[in-house]
Amino acid sequence: MRHLGFAGKTARYFIDSKLTPLIVAASLLLGLFAVKMTPREEEPQISVPMVDIYLPLPGSSPQEVQERVVKPFEAKLWEIKGVEYLYSMSRPGMGIITVRFLVGQSMEDSLVKLYNKVMSNRGLLPAGAGEPLVAPKSIDDVPILAVTLWSERYDHTMLRQLALEVADELKKSENSAETVITGGLARQLRVALDPARLAGYGLSPLQVAAALQQGNATLPSGSFSSGNQSLLVESGAFIDGTETLQRLLVGVHDGRPVYLTDVATVRDGVQEPDDYVFMGLGAAAAGKKLHGNPKQDYSAVTISVAKRKGANATWVAEDLVKKVEALQGKAIPADVQVTVTRNYGETAKEKNNELLFHMFLAAISVTILIAIFMGWRAGAVAAIAIPVTLALTMLIFYLIGYTLNRITLFALIFSIGILVDDAIVVVENIHRYFTTTVMKPLEAAIKAVDEIGNPTVLATFAVIASILPMGFVGGLMGPYMRPIPVGASMAMLFSMLIAFIVTPYFAYRFMKGESHHDSGEKPEDSRLTAFYRTWMGRLIHDKKLRYGFLAGVVILLLLSCSLVLFKAVTVKMLPFDNKNELQVIIDAPDGTPLEQTARITREMGDALRTLKEVTDFQMYIGSSAPFNFNGLVRHYYLRKGSNLADIQVNLLPKGERKDQSHDTAKRVRPLLKAIADKYGARVKVAEIPPGPPVLATLVAEIYGPDDASRAALAAKIKGIMAKTAGVVDVDWYREDDQQKVTFAVDREKAALAGIAVEDVGRTLAIALGGQDIGIVHLPKEKEAVTINLRLPVGQRSSIASLAAINLPGTKGSVPLAELVRSVSGSEAKTLYRKNLKNVVYVTADVAGEIEAPVYAILKMRKEIGALQSRDGSRIEVLASRQPWSEEKMGMKWDGEWHITYEVFRDLGIAFAAVMVLIYILVVAWFKDFTTPLVIMAPIPLTLIGILPGHAIFGAFFTATSMIGFIALAGIIVRNSIILIDFAEMKRREGMALDEAIIEAGAVRFRPMLLTGAAVVVGSFVIVFDPIFQGLALAMMFGEIASTTLSRVTIPILYYLVQSWKERIQETGDRRQKTA
Repeated sequence: MRHLGFAGKTARYFIDSKLTPLIVAASLLLGLFAVKMTPREEEPQISVPMVDIYLPLPGSSPQEVQERVVKPFEAKLWEIKGVEYLYSMSRPGMGIITVRFLVGQSMEDSLVKLYNKVMSNRGLLPAGAGEPLVAPKSIDDVPILAVTLWSERYDHTMLRQLALEVADELKKSENSAETVITGGLARQLRVALDPARLAGYGLSPLQVAAALQQGNATLPSGSFSSGNQSLLVESGAFIDGTETLQRLLVGVHDGRPVYLTDVATVRDGVQEPDDYVFMGLGAAAAGKKLHGNPKQDYSAVTISVAKRKGANATWVAEDLVKKVEALQGKAIPADVQVTVTRNYGETAKEKNNELLFHMFLAAISVTILIAIFMGWRAGAVAAIAIPVTLALTMLIFYLIGYTLNRITLFALIFSIGILVDDAIVVVENIHRYFTTTVMKPLEAAIKAVDEIGNPTVLATFAVIASILPMGFVGGLMGPYMRPIPVGASMAMLFSMLIAFIVTPYFAYRFMKGESHHDSGEKPEDSRLTAFYRTWMGRLIHDKKLRYGFLAGVVILLLLSCSLVLFKAVTVKMLPFDNKNELQVIIDAPDGTPLEQTARITREMGDALRTLKEVTDFQMYIGSSAPFNFNGLVRHYYLRKGSNLADIQVNLLPKGERKDQSHDTAKRVRPLLKAIADKYGARVKVAEIPPGPPVLATLVAEIYGPDDASRAALAAKIKGIMAKTAGVVDVDWYREDDQQKVTFAVDREKAALAGIAVEDVGRTLAIALGGQDIGIVHLPKEKEAVTINLRLPVGQRSSIASLAAINLPGTKGSVPLAELVRSVSGSEAKTLYRKNLKNVVYVTADVAGEIEAPVYAILKMRKEIGALQSRDGSRIEVLASRQPWSEEKMGMKWDGEWHITYEVFRDLGIAFAAVMVLIYILVVAWFKDFTTPLVIMAPIPLTLIGILPGHAIFGAFFTATSMIGFIALAGIIVRNSIILIDFAEMKRREGMALDEAIIEAGAVRFRPMLLTGAAVVVGSFVIVFDPIFQGLALAMMFGEIASTTLSRVTIPILYYLVQSWKERIQETGDRRQKTA
């Protein structure tokens, strides 16, 4: 007991210490505290600062917007450190630049840098440009709750009034953030101008607008003193209702006042609709306790609420739902139905509870496994070690600032299978010492821990070395993956300390009854062990049998790898998730009126009603649905226009339906496409991605010297995608041709008439688009009531009616027709840029037999590669970077493929780092360059189990599968270290090489088998999880294959290498003697 190592000294101190049970209790209490206090979310928090900068340049073409404001600001923004991507859109009169910073950058710091850059370069704005508007967006802006009010009795206007009351109450919730109302018609005083009456009084729309603005103002005018008192003076008058507005003086004609009612009709009504929201019920509405006519679309309004950064999504959502329920029957009438159409707090709670149950199940399963193989006493020891380790890991998550989400909880589940390894090895060795030695139990326990301590420390750090490098995966995928290596590494470190501190304490007390003091004889081998000794002896000594076995292993490895080559196992970044929602994105032809878009959308709603798993859906026509993380990245929140619509589709909970959401999406896609084709519209079914969202699954970025060339090439690639099997939802970022009428002003005639060119444009803007020229001052209204000036619909529906508008000149009223000439044309297309290069995007999704983008790309590779530019040269097709120059035509694949490439590249680098780190650790321990190669040789053997396992389950080989493969490297090395270390210990005791390696395989197989079984059992609980199935299959089948084969392969390889070294040594000795 004098020469104890770190593990032996630690065990000796704590095995009979009163501190040990206190450490256990404190650890468990701290873990419970962490679970209670850590915020709960479904997805991990990702800091990806994204900022939209709006640059108005009224009246300019997209080309001019791009040259005058977008390019100069892009060049300056590109100078900011930490900017990863710059995206821009140049539309008529408006430029939008989206700045995306590197993942992990602070939003606050990024905003400060960006504001400084924008404000310090305002001098770049040309004359006539508006002020830049900076609008930051982050994952915290994504609404966690959406509540839809719908009714058969109440119309859009009344529902909006109710929604305003409800939203006002929801804003009072402690941790609620941005609250948005979508849909409904706001109250408005509408002033419908009569062109004939205006002409009769010699007035123009601009004069009426000026009169309304000037007559709706009250200003503080100062103060004066009177009678020892200072009196404030205010002057002016507000418009406070319809009557005041009607009697407003707008001009004088022939010495008589002209009131607003003389030239216009004033109505206290609602705004002219520019969007609609409807609620529809699906075939499974009863499952959500929704009642109504399943064939009817109900007027609706949706209230969406985000949460504060760092707040617990579950608690915030529960509080908001309680507030809504409390308002029902009070602020919300009984005949208005309230449906929660999004509750990410509830889904986070469900997912967390499900994973917590899986974690509990995994822990119990591993404990039972140990009890079956080693007895209930050993199982009891494991039952203490596992929760203590998990509790400490949860504490670390809390201290680091992680939230409790599906990734962090999965990291704990993943850890259970490996964190118990240290406890198993220590308990098994204590058990062996108790049953095979004559030592006293206390001495035997300490000696057993000391014997296994050093290789356990080395093996633990080898596992950490295999896992931790995965934490350096970059891009959006990094935050999704980082809790796994961080959590598992912490769990392994704690498990080692628990194995040396807590495990000996309880093993000594629970298992000392198994000690045999009367005999030091070695117990007889089991039949399996005897069989192993016999066959290992033959394999080691029979050269043909030995090399035949190794050749068989190599053949198995090659056959397994061929499964990928023959597509029996396909590669994808992440599998499809099974969510309770889908989103349908509808783009009617540009120029489609709102009512026609509504007709198309409602017809698609009728198709959705036929799906058995649809509970309800909300149709957002002319505006976007409340956005999710996917919509944040894709900028769905900018979708607004008469030809645009979204349908938010809600499904039954996954436990109540047979099909996964992806299968539902595949079934509904052809139904919706048939309707879209009938109207010339485009439709996409957007599923919530299991990982970081991208612009689309398939994205082709087209680069070239001019817009026409880019558009032509994009059209060809779009056509190739459309006819490729398995490629669906093909679209491109280019508008349809939309007819446009330009009223070209004759400057000379306008000048002679005394009319400014600008006045013609401003008059037409009021006539067609209307102008909110002020608000009605009604303090009790929840929402501002605007005064809108516009021509009636019938007098703004043709060129002739617009041309008849009169403008007052120096010589009397002049009809617009005498000043302008109408020119027909088409609206200019939006211009896009990415990282300072002009681009056209072509997007698509994949659905069919093989639903991974890489295979779709391979299908199209030949045909796209044969495309030529206008000068006859081949286009440059790139996989991972933009073309260096825009002088020649080029194309880059992006979307999910780009993230797939980045993730597997980074994981490949991580795997290489793992190999190097493990090799260095093992070289440092064994002080030999060849033994580590033997220890690491079985790592590829895991593929013999991993790839067939994926083929059996029909699962994709995903990023999580790769994580499992890399993690298994550490586990396999761990077992190899324990086996080889025991063999070398026996050789130092004088045992022959062949006997030592066979003895090591026989004695160490039980802890190897137990640790392998623990990995399999711990992983099995998540084998049916759609996201982590790949990792579970990799861990289970890889562990089975490696444990089975490495027990034979490692001894053979070790024997061959050591025999070769002994022969070299003998040859050298003979030469020295001869010399």
